[in-house]
Amino acid sequence: MSVVSIKWAGSHLELLDQRALPAEARWLQCHSADETAQAIRNMVVRGAPALAIAAGYGLVLAAQQGENLSAARARLAAARPTAVNLAWILNRLSALNTAAELLEAVQAEHQADIALNVKMGAHGAAILPDGGIYTHCNTGALATGGHGTALGVIRTLHGAGRPIHVYAGETRPWLQGARLTSWECLQEGIPCTLVADSAAAQLMSENKIQSVIVGCDRVAINGDVANKIGTRSLAILAHFHHIPFYVAMPFSTLDRTCSTGAAIPIEQRPSEEITHLAKRAIAPAGVQAENPAFDITPAELVTAFITEHGVLKPPFGDWPMVDGGA
Repeated sequence: MSVVSIKWAGSHLELLDQRALPAEARWLQCHSADETAQAIRNMVVRGAPALAIAAGYGLVLAAQQGENLSAARARLAAARPTAVNLAWILNRLSALNTAAELLEAVQAEHQADIALNVKMGAHGAAILPDGGIYTHCNTGALATGGHGTALGVIRTLHGAGRPIHVYAGETRPWLQGARLTSWECLQEGIPCTLVADSAAAQLMSENKIQSVIVGCDRVAINGDVANKIGTRSLAILAHFHHIPFYVAMPFSTLDRTCSTGAAIPIEQRPSEEITHLAKRAIAPAGVQAENPAFDITPAELVTAFITEHGVLKPPFGDWPMVDGGA
């Protein structure tokens, strides 16, 4: 694993500032729960599993400073409300009170996330076809404890010498595909082509894409998927072109309290993220803008979920009771 984005530095948390990539590998230090929550909210760290791990370390910082842990958990959970992993890990840590026991538990969760991603990669590699693989946003080591979910499957395929080629959608407005996924692929020599989000249908029509694989931020009991905005569009395109659409899903993203995707809250982010690029206006002043961070992909568009416990195919809803899941 060559890419690391979250480090515990003895007394504080260090996060690879993903806003600066690919131009600069800049590390941000967090010394409190509030600084960690701000880093989460400001997209220094992103990706559901990585958010959970960062929030866990944020709780360690709160305990070190003698803060009210219940209040710190609430502030951290509110930083990114759609990603269920964040609340999930904070709930798992709710019975612990000292910084030492919290740190031990969070470090164990961090290593467990890497291990489950490797398992997920093996399960996914067994079913994904060779050829062109379209992916969205960033689901690699930057978005997790390490290795990655959807990009982790791709990393496993590449490591096995399989003939694959990644097509990374740019992923507006934060350009995680352009800035992060293509960067990760270049770090490890994975064949990759960056494309505009609007090019997906054309690539599919030219038979350049043999599968689509994405990650997820929350999955409802019926199999509806909340993921980065644009995922639903890809699923509809894949369905039309008869291309399998896979979702890499660590079980910590299953929300057993949500019966359908309609119950999943969709985070609305500042309009400036789409009216500006690198703080420079790209839209006329005063234009109205709407900026949902996620969308809901209906379960009927999902070919299969790739999890650390194996591949789950339709019908969805009878989820195994395993460790993980809100």
